[in-house]
Amino acid sequence: MIIESKRIGCLDGLRGLAALWVLLGHSLQLTGWHLPILSSPDLGVDLFIMLSGFLMVFHYRLRETANPWEKPTTWFGFWLKRFFRIAPLYYVMLCIALLLGPQLYESRMVIDTFLAHGPQLPERYLDGSLRNLLIHASFLFGLHPTYAFRTPLPDWSLGLEMQFYVVFPLAMLLLRKTRWLPGAALIALAAFIVAKAVQAAHIDFPMPSFLPLKMHVFLCGMLIANGLFVTQRQTVMNGLLAVILVMIPIGGDMTSTKVAVRLLLVVAFFALVHYHLLPGLVGRLGDRVSSLMGNRFCHWLGELSFGVYLIHLLLLQPIAAFISGISGLRFRRRYALRSW
Repeated sequence: MIIESKRIGCLDGLRGLAALWVLLGHSLQLTGWHLPILSSPDLGVDLFIMLSGFLMVFHYRLRETANPWEKPTTWFGFWLKRFFRIAPLYYVMLCIALLLGPQLYESRMVIDTFLAHGPQLPERYLDGSLRNLLIHASFLFGLHPTYAFRTPLPDWSLGLEMQFYVVFPLAMLLLRKTRWLPGAALIALAAFIVAKAVQAAHIDFPMPSFLPLKMHVFLCGMLIANGLFVTQRQTVMNGLLAVILVMIPIGGDMTSTKVAVRLLLVVAFFALVHYHLLPGLVGRLGDRVSSLMGNRFCHWLGELSFGVYLIHLLLLQPIAAFISGISGLRFRRRYALRSW
């Protein structure tokens, strides 16, 4: 199928859903509540990663004639656009987060005391050094285990995203030369080998901020997007490879539940984009859901998703600390009255 429209309706809804998932997951974690699946914000981040892989390939395929990737100017234009998509808001929030670090650390200590959790590493909140600021401003922090998770922001995934942007033009040239299925499998295998070598060298990333740990998840979105520009048989084969890749056991918590959820995310994403391949009622339902996820409200939600993702922890932690403080005070009063 060669796509004619430049807009995929369900993407707005999926971006908004991913942001809400991360927001709700962190809210539950900070208040001590647990809901299966929803209490795992890392799954929402995986959805964001798939969407990023999808969008990069989708826009590349639409523009490959006008902006051939063999030209260095195309690479430079791509990197410049992606940088200014992320950097301005991130730089503002990075400065705010580093300035508020001591206050946020106090809030987190209140939360962890109330929940009987071990204390947070103080460096994540209290390292306001110029070195920490510069390594984050350069987006190189995801490559260094010491700095990959060293601000109050959930910015580890932004370093990961920037690494993906750097290698994306090379990956696309490789996929064009080798064909998509063997090329994607080769990239995933190379990433897996590098990830295992890092693990064997006892280099421990506190979050999966190193691209080889998540390259297979990016590839899932890339394969689903490529299916829009090839034959139906090739589309199905792309989807099947995405299902296989998402189960590679690296890049985070690989419990059976989380593997199953990641698998369902790939299947649902494929179905929402390629509903025309689904039979009868299922296909019509996929069409309806995809259209609904592209309505004005979902578009608004999708546009807010990056800001919500970047800002939410700075707001949630003081709120959760306030709630924890009140709850702890009530508990102590009740315990004192019963003891009396």
